Amino acid sequence: MRRKTLLLAAAGTALLGLSGCGSSSKDGPAGETKLTVLLDWYPNAVHTFLYEAEEQGYFKEAGLDVTLRTPADTNDALKLVAAGKADLALSYQMQVAMSRSEDIPIVSVGAIVRHPLNQIFVQESSGVRSPKDLEGRTVGYPSIPLDQEIVETMVKSDGGDPSKVRFVDVGWDLIPSMTTKKVDGIIGGYINHEKLLLEKEGEKLSAFDPSKYGVPDYYELVMTTGESELERKNDAIKKFMEAAAKGQQYTAEHPDEALKLLLDKQDKEFPLDPDVEKESLNVLLPLMDAGSEPFGTQSEESWTRVIGWLKEHGLLKKDVAPADAFRNL
Repeated sequence: MRRKTLLLAAAGTALLGLSGCGSSSKDGPAGETKLTVLLDWYPNAVHTFLYEAEEQGYFKEAGLDVTLRTPADTNDALKLVAAGKADLALSYQMQVAMSRSEDIPIVSVGAIVRHPLNQIFVQESSGVRSPKDLEGRTVGYPSIPLDQEIVETMVKSDGGDPSKVRFVDVGWDLIPSMTTKKVDGIIGGYINHEKLLLEKEGEKLSAFDPSKYGVPDYYELVMTTGESELERKNDAIKKFMEAAAKGQQYTAEHPDEALKLLLDKQDKEFPLDPDVEKESLNVLLPLMDAGSEPFGTQSEESWTRVIGWLKEHGLLKKDVAPADAFRNL
């Protein structure tokens, strides 16, 4: 089960035959509006704002009865939301654009992580000082064409020849492929997870941010809903985002308490490393900060750049209007 596998699953036919996941227009306790929210992965540091919004009572104050769930298969999150079988789901800006190009009616209602987490990692001892140095080297990636396009863009932007980079599909064995020297670098790992795990194993790494080398500075994580669900529950979803913003503010002001709550909520099947999650939260908080804008604010400029880049690299089935892909509530 892995967040980025969502990028492989944007086929409209896959919407058929899904079982319900709990979305309902019926009221919850005391007249609260029920919302089912699907996480992108098992509970980890990026979800602390949601758990704090729940723990501090912000959802209840907004008149919401919110259920946070990890789908049995993370491939299903967007499909369930598009089909109206869940109300909201965490996903990825590029995935939203690609899904819309396949007529899947998904809308982003908030930018959660505002900058790329997925970066190129190389060992400091490799001699790779910037992406162009990957010429003649081997890069491991997790079966996702998007990741390969990101690397090629970065190498070209840095003055290198992307055709001289060798790619090896390592599936999700990203960390072992680095520690065993099977590859010179990897793409598909996140600076708040794989990088921290590798460094805990004693690896000394350099990371290259795609947004510094020709790739648009995209929103890594966004909150999504279906077009019909947004029309039907617009007020409740707006209240959800306002409560989530309070949860994020509480997390930023009380990171230790937020971390403790996360560890209490962790999935026993996927136990968390407290040290890694603490450092992960330190990495994430500034990347989730919208500055003077409200938490979750999105810009049409960002969506225009991302959609343009995806189209340029042949990753869209058809044109997508940036203004249709997102809403600021």
